[in-house]
Amino acid sequence: MSEPGGAGPRGPVGDPVREPTGGADAAAPRGVGAVLGEDFSVADAVGGVRGLVESVAPGMVFVVAYVATSSLTPALVASVAVTLAAVVLRLVQRTPVTQALAGVVGVAIGVFWAWRSGEAQDYFAYGLWTNAAYLVACVVSVLVGWPLVGVVVGLLRGEGTAWRADRTQRRRYALATWVWVAMFGVRLVVQVPLYLGASVGWLGTARLVMGVPLWALTLWVTWLLVRTPGSSPARSRPPAAP
Repeated sequence: MSEPGGAGPRGPVGDPVREPTGGADAAAPRGVGAVLGEDFSVADAVGGVRGLVESVAPGMVFVVAYVATSSLTPALVASVAVTLAAVVLRLVQRTPVTQALAGVVGVAIGVFWAWRSGEAQDYFAYGLWTNAAYLVACVVSVLVGWPLVGVVVGLLRGEGTAWRADRTQRRRYALATWVWVAMFGVRLVVQVPLYLGASVGWLGTARLVMGVPLWALTLWVTWLLVRTPGSSPARSRPPAAP
């Protein structure tokens, strides 16, 4: 459950949980991995400034180019060029390319759909479909008693499904999953009408505003709900001196 349907048509999966970059930040958790730590860092969760730029740049460039030229082809070319440049830069600097390659896949799908239909708004269709798919998956997972957040966090923590034996933990995971449902739902409620109305500029703007910022907020709320008791601020503070 990485950044779902962000500013560009990357879709819900793509950012790795951890992406070592060397130095002090080598073990900084990314994406959903950020909810596992004792502290939550928005910067680490989105992959730092670089991760943020790589997430929003393709969609932003597409919208700016399309609005400026009123032509689909230059906008598609500009978006692809920015995405490939991010990959090349990582290769030159010998840093992990996982996150950038995930962006390439999402952008490629968006570009293909828009080029095939000739409709600029179809550049963002992939993101809408993936948001809808994740919304349905999250709702179904809660209804059948296997909240998706619990499944993912349990796997990342190495707990498997042991959390299901704890009623309080099950409720927290279910509530956290509903938070994700709310994020996907708000995106669809706002963006689908813009897509159907072919309002490319406003749709692209909505994707930027409701992409990484809303995703980071959802991760933070998830962290508040699923962090272990031992990582709470109240327990982590040293006892007061007598």
